[in-house]
Amino acid sequence: MATQDLDVLTAKAVARHVRVTPQKARRVIDLIRGKKATDAVAVLTFAQQSASEPVRKVLESAIANARVKADLASEPFDERSLVVAEAYVDEGPTMKRFQPRAQGRAYRINKRTSHITVAVAAQQSSVKGGTR
Repeated sequence: MATQDLDVLTAKAVARHVRVTPQKARRVIDLIRGKKATDAVAVLTFAQQSASEPVRKVLESAIANARVKADLASEPFDERSLVVAEAYVDEGPTMKRFQPRAQGRAYRINKRTSHITVAVAAQQSSVKGGTR
């Protein structure tokens, strides 16, 4: 397969400065890594974590980006053949706020942000290696 064909088969979406802590977002990302894209959307739709909504939006954006890439390359597109190839969360900038405390003291509150990245790729039909 040529490198251009491989580029058509992968699409990526990034959400930056999302107001959810990276630790909580990574718990949700771990649920979908390596799954089929349609299954991952279903998992995120019914996941109770608050971080599942922005992760689902990024995943749906990556699927839409794959559709656009396939249309531009005049390739057939099937959403059911997409797999979450990579999914990771990086730490964004932290907003620092102060909470007044007793005796004139102030405690710092860190409002953390995340950069969420999801990449989808078409599932390869050929199996490499031996069978299990």
